[in-house]
Amino acid sequence: MASVVFENASRIYPGTTAPAVDKLNLTVNDGEFLVLVGPSGCGKSTSLRMLAGLEEIDGGRILIGDRDVTNVAPKDRDIAMVFQSYALYPHMTVAENMGFALKIAGVDKAERDKRVREAAKLLDLEPYLERKPKALSGGQRQRVAMGRAIVREPQVFLMDEPLSNLDAKLRVATRTQIAALQRRLGITTVYVTHDQVEAMTMGDRVAVLKDGLLQQVDTPRNLYDKPANVFVAGFIGSPAMNLLVAPVSGGKAHLGDLDIDVPASAGSSVTVGIRPEGWIPAAKGFHVFVEVVEELGSDAFVYGKPADTNVKFANSSDEGVQVIVRWDPKNPPKAGDTVTVANVGNAVHLFDTATGNRIN
Repeated sequence: MASVVFENASRIYPGTTAPAVDKLNLTVNDGEFLVLVGPSGCGKSTSLRMLAGLEEIDGGRILIGDRDVTNVAPKDRDIAMVFQSYALYPHMTVAENMGFALKIAGVDKAERDKRVREAAKLLDLEPYLERKPKALSGGQRQRVAMGRAIVREPQVFLMDEPLSNLDAKLRVATRTQIAALQRRLGITTVYVTHDQVEAMTMGDRVAVLKDGLLQQVDTPRNLYDKPANVFVAGFIGSPAMNLLVAPVSGGKAHLGDLDIDVPASAGSSVTVGIRPEGWIPAAKGFHVFVEVVEELGSDAFVYGKPADTNVKFANSSDEGVQVIVRWDPKNPPKAGDTVTVANVGNAVHLFDTATGNRIN
């Protein structure tokens, strides 16, 4: 096992000017489960492929443990990768698939069989060792792909969206299995996903990328409670944080009839962030015209537009952006109503309207 360090690591694809990954500085601690998350094209898979040696590095370097692997061949990096596609050999049994890399490496049959059995026990695959991949479900095939990585006993696991081919229910079950398994094995793991719920539920820490740049890396709780900028605030959390640009006067930001204290350094406007659960019904405050009510049994979410003309969305370029309020599921409003809400005391996040950076 080993730590992983990216030092100013950059990748610029031929024919482009903007880096796919731009001077990435990131340390993954020994035994840590770190998740790279971000929208499509943010550079997360490229970063993983740079670590695996499948992409060239145009600047900086990458270390695994104390060893600089920047120019080391993929097969010599002591990593194991689990891909989005299972990539199993259809003519081999589960046991043969799991042990194939060891066979190529010249590991004797007794040791090979021992490691395969141990991995199969960890992954609940013992009843399926003599089956072919076509006789397995999608979740079982993905576990075989993980078993193939585990038997190699690498220093680092790399996982590139391994759950994206599974249905929603199976994804939830499999992600908890992967997280529990990694903690049992204690192997340093870098996991890529575009699904922020997956990232928040699996990672010891989460690194958020956008346009090749690292935005913030922290524990899931700190990312949720203290997002570094408007992008992280809007990306982390489901449903998303409400991000509203409000005018400032007299040391307060004004959302309709709701006044929010702001620092003296705030300009003429500020971006106010409030999560859906940060609103409460009130007699006086911010007015929301209700467009849709989503009733989920244990929760209800109100989706609507600001009814106050002095407020606009910070992310107005996003299609279909709405104000979201979590409501008492026993007494939700109806579409067409206008509701009045105020913020819970500690629920406000403030961001600089020009830079997008956090100011409180």
